[in-house]
Amino acid sequence: MSFKPTKYQIKCVADGRICEDSGWMLDFPNSEKPSLIRAIYEKKQLEVKEENGGLYRFADWLPIKNLLKGVSCPVTYKSEKLAKKLGLNNLYITFNGYYPAIGAKMRTCSFKETEAYSVCARLGSELRDQVMVVSSAGNTARAFAQVCSDNNIKLLLTVPEDNIGALWFEKPLNPCVKLLCTEHGSDYFDAINLGNIVCEMDGFFAEGGAKNIARRDGMSTTMMSAVTFIGRIPDYYFQAVGSGTGAIAAWEANLRFIEDGLFGSNKAKIYVSQNKPFTPMYDAWMAHSRALLPYDAEQARKDAGEIVAKVLSNRKPPYSLAGGLYDAMVDTDGDFFAVTNDEAQKACDMFKELEGIDIYHAAGVATASLIQAVENKQVKADDVIMLNITGGGEALFKEHNDIWYLKPDRVFSVDASKEEIKGFVKTNLVF
Repeated sequence: MSFKPTKYQIKCVADGRICEDSGWMLDFPNSEKPSLIRAIYEKKQLEVKEENGGLYRFADWLPIKNLLKGVSCPVTYKSEKLAKKLGLNNLYITFNGYYPAIGAKMRTCSFKETEAYSVCARLGSELRDQVMVVSSAGNTARAFAQVCSDNNIKLLLTVPEDNIGALWFEKPLNPCVKLLCTEHGSDYFDAINLGNIVCEMDGFFAEGGAKNIARRDGMSTTMMSAVTFIGRIPDYYFQAVGSGTGAIAAWEANLRFIEDGLFGSNKAKIYVSQNKPFTPMYDAWMAHSRALLPYDAEQARKDAGEIVAKVLSNRKPPYSLAGGLYDAMVDTDGDFFAVTNDEAQKACDMFKELEGIDIYHAAGVATASLIQAVENKQVKADDVIMLNITGGGEALFKEHNDIWYLKPDRVFSVDASKEEIKGFVKTNLVF
């Protein structure tokens, strides 16, 4: 199938300047203050193209140059049993994971697939011979590894050693995918530091995280799935956050739908949640602070080690910068919730019992925050609510597939020197 690259321009959120995409822009040139950039698409009204398959049906609002194979898509449906339990008449679940009974077939069981298929489809020919570096707390690494393996894209992952249990697959990966880890007791921020050091080397480039428009717009397919299914923009959007990138993406898609004009003009209130005791964004929001509050590195590592939703442990999230999560929540009159491990587990159990599928603890955190909002009367029975279940179906998937685990090529201490890291990469990694 022939595909023409999506037409768009790049906008600096902080000052409104617009330019053409130079190919892999992550920041706007000469920006005076920290800011995300945003894609401004030529097509203002979304035309769903089913023939493209998977999330590429939303290609009008994805900054992509080609279509990759193996792609799936978020699935939205109207809840009955969970909705009845909570006394809600219009609860819509956007499910990202493996649940064939509703048409959800993400093999890595996480909405991080939406990022990987968008980011990798943004790659131009000028980067295909270089190695993309992705740092992750687990699910993102699994998604990028699967997509890059299937499509022969060179990838280096950096992941905390404690999280490599998340790197499971249905079969061995293409050797174009490599893995480096930071030692036991390290966290996601340490893995990011390791990735940044490698990116100083020739032949390697950073995927970009939240700064990459393709990552956010890939994640925004959750909102696109919900809005096109419901027929209107929801009143509330619930999601658990580690970086907040998915919630930012939902907000950006909402703004596009307002400009589209066919689905209403309201802004869904962004209701996000973190897992106690690791709550840096929740703490800043409760203190009415755009800036994150001081957080001792050792305490952050300890807190990250205690939460059940390990993927929610980003110490340096895109919260404060222009276009970040703080702005999204202020613009939508949003709110933050904090959820204990016990509350998250109970929500996971409730979801499995009522909706029929296992979900990740991060999705349990989001579900628990919805329960809190109902109990606090922050949502009403007839409100149109979107619950973003960011991952699920792993137990079901593993019932029907043999599982293979990716092993690290090397584990580094958190204080390893640049010379040690670069020397190993240069000498030992062949993609």
